Amino acid sequence: MTAQLFRIESTPDLADQVYRALLDAISSGALRPGQRIRQEELAERFAVSRQPVMQALRLLRKDGFVQDAPQTSGDPGRVRGLQVTPLDGRWIAQVYQVRVALDRLAVRLAAQQRTVIDPAVLEAGRAAERRDDVKALIDTDLAFHTAIYRAAGNPLIEQSALLHWQHIRRAMGLALQLEHLREPVWDEHEAIARAIAQGDADGAESLIAEHAENACGTLAEQIAHASAESAEDDTVQLRGPQLSR
Repeated sequence: MTAQLFRIESTPDLADQVYRALLDAISSGALRPGQRIRQEELAERFAVSRQPVMQALRLLRKDGFVQDAPQTSGDPGRVRGLQVTPLDGRWIAQVYQVRVALDRLAVRLAAQQRTVIDPAVLEAGRAAERRDDVKALIDTDLAFHTAIYRAAGNPLIEQSALLHWQHIRRAMGLALQLEHLREPVWDEHEAIARAIAQGDADGAESLIAEHAENACGTLAEQIAHASAESAEDDTVQLRGPQLSR
């Protein structure tokens, strides 16, 4: 029996664009932990129908980035829309436990080959730092670590390390709102890259472990601070271009 194939509409592509735009906003801190979000406001902001917004929010909920918002009054068992999932410091710490093990293995393997990390990756990070561009800082941070994973020569390291990266991005977006935390990150990255290029496996491993420990401690502090505060308003505030069609 011949299978019936149905026409696929363009909506999933729009849903993916909305998903990525919202994930970027959550990661960068433009949408704060605990902040309420509404389909109607998002649809108006992105100039799309409610359907792709609903699909994107369903995926974000499945991935743990949004959750039901509690009812502020009336029946406590009912919910009113959705909210950005609050950050969980313990979960982030557990993610970092796994990540540092993979990072240490990756830098050791990369250092054994005396791999030179592309200077353009480091310069892109410094440029993002100078622009105070939080999203670019997160993206370039990922690019730096991905370069190390690939230099290790074991694709399973990259696949495993990136598994929970989006959750780390959320915490990074919160921490990098503070300007004094940005410059040390790229100083540490440059020191790690230098140790790898020199073939100093022990030094690179020690540096990246310290780097992860510093990052985890900073993120835990910022998450605790954010958890002590509630969202100041319910308005979804997103900046940037309209979605492409």
